[in-house]
Amino acid sequence: MQETDPFEDFYRTRFCREVSEDDLGKEVTVLGWVHRRRDHGGVIFVDLRDRTGLVQAVFNPQESPVSHERADSLRCEFVIGVKGLVRRRPPGMENPKLKTGSVEIMARELAVFNTCRTLPFSLDDEREVDESIRLRYRYLDLRRPTLQRNMALRHRATKITRDFFDELGFLEIETPFLTRSTPEGARDYLVPSRVNPGAFYALPQSPQLFKQMLMIGGVDRYFQIARCFRDEDLRADRQPEFTQVDVEMSFVREEDLLDIMEAWMARLFRELLGTDLEIPFPRMSYAEAMESYGADNPDTRFDLKLRDVTDVVRESTLQVFQQVLKDRGVVKAFRFPGGARLSRREVETLDGLAKEWGAGGLIWGKCSEQGFQSPMAKHLSEDRVRGLLQLMEAEPGDLILVMAGAREQVNPFLGRLRLEVARRYEQIPPEARAFVWILDFPLFERDGEGRLASKHHPFTAPREEDLALLETDPDACRSRAYDLVMNGIEIGGGSIRVHRTEVQSRIFSALGVSPEDADEKFGFLLEALSLGAPPHGGIAFGLDRLTMLLSGAASLREVIAFPKTQKAGCLLTRSPAAVDPEQLRELHIRSVPLKKPG
Repeated sequence: MQETDPFEDFYRTRFCREVSEDDLGKEVTVLGWVHRRRDHGGVIFVDLRDRTGLVQAVFNPQESPVSHERADSLRCEFVIGVKGLVRRRPPGMENPKLKTGSVEIMARELAVFNTCRTLPFSLDDEREVDESIRLRYRYLDLRRPTLQRNMALRHRATKITRDFFDELGFLEIETPFLTRSTPEGARDYLVPSRVNPGAFYALPQSPQLFKQMLMIGGVDRYFQIARCFRDEDLRADRQPEFTQVDVEMSFVREEDLLDIMEAWMARLFRELLGTDLEIPFPRMSYAEAMESYGADNPDTRFDLKLRDVTDVVRESTLQVFQQVLKDRGVVKAFRFPGGARLSRREVETLDGLAKEWGAGGLIWGKCSEQGFQSPMAKHLSEDRVRGLLQLMEAEPGDLILVMAGAREQVNPFLGRLRLEVARRYEQIPPEARAFVWILDFPLFERDGEGRLASKHHPFTAPREEDLALLETDPDACRSRAYDLVMNGIEIGGGSIRVHRTEVQSRIFSALGVSPEDADEKFGFLLEALSLGAPPHGGIAFGLDRLTMLLSGAASLREVIAFPKTQKAGCLLTRSPAAVDPEQLRELHIRSVPLKKPG
């Protein structure tokens, strides 16, 4: 079909969803895609769709023979314009599911701007479509209602964020994309410099050092909707390029910053979801999170807290307990209310999962009116059994799951099992939203080779009372860092920064960075700190992750317009891709083919 009417003659006067009873008897022009076409005894009904929603157009041969004849050739996803009079739908023909369900457009003119061949997949949300196909045709996927809603939600979240921080006196300032490579915890994406042969820029993992420079520059309050890049292994909640809400303040205390972030969260949820959050949010130390939940991002929507039962089972004759206690390990457990209903096979499945993860396995116990049924029962005295049940606050019908080993292994394994049990057996209240601040993180952690590494990044300030530990006991040094966790997902994290050169140099030294290397990689920062740097701190929130939670999506890819796959590829543009050898020569780069195995 050829286009018969020029676009210039069809100036949009309404979006589809805006057509209402206020327009009865008026002529309107709507533009969009054919969502559905139906022929009822010669009268053709077309559901026209744009970004806002649907409106029904009616093509009657008695009213407009020419438009009716053209409408007979319309198919799904044709791009059209319709002019006509708005009228009330006949009685009994209303559609209460649509905002425009009480009205329709009696078409007088029709323009076809483009046709559409058979689609590679249905655009209905109800149809399951392989994700690789959706990403290959992302421009079609974006027409689906869910993606349309997610993009609109993301826009609104961004606008509310800008308005919120503007009202509090923050300045939105952009920081560079082309910078230098500095260690921030992940691999950098490198960009070769044509005019500086052999030298490379790095795409920013975050604007960390630049926002500190802004504080030293007297900006006082900064924020940015910042694009960031990290070359790391991907999963549902990670992308190689992502967006964060980046915030920094001068002369700020932890309490001030946490209060502002809570107010921002409350505003987002109120304006986007109509939900009032209860603030202030609960606060928990890193040590408590690890001991009670086995993770520094605890899901507090449900209980199932881990408890240390080491002392209760200390006199047990069970060999595994005796060996763990000899090795100065711990015995920990959590109570699953009503879990005694699980069959032996179900309990063994949980045990198998724990072993797959690398744990030593589980010991279980079921509580009933008849007593405590467990492989460990005969290895404990009656007093010790009573003590165990009392400590666990166990009642008849409960299941107790126990794990023994080194504390640094038992906590995360049992914490992971806690989540698995909650998901499998519906312990998570639907629609629940649980926020918690995690505070008092260690300043350092040990890498796989036992060397010190920064828990967050090397610019995080230590607690003032722990400064003396930098040289004597760095593992015990606590930081002034904080994370905000929602439903077991970290959505934001930050810290009070180091603002004194002497302290920053001591941290570099503790990390094994020589003065020469520190000057080479961070000389500009050390110099800036010596030239009147104010106390300052900040935080960054993952906008993609936050939008995912607000929308209820299962993956970041559902809230990003053009996401990458788990192999960091774009199926739409087929990137990354090889480039012309001449481009590489201009960059003084030679591509070396990979050797085939064998």
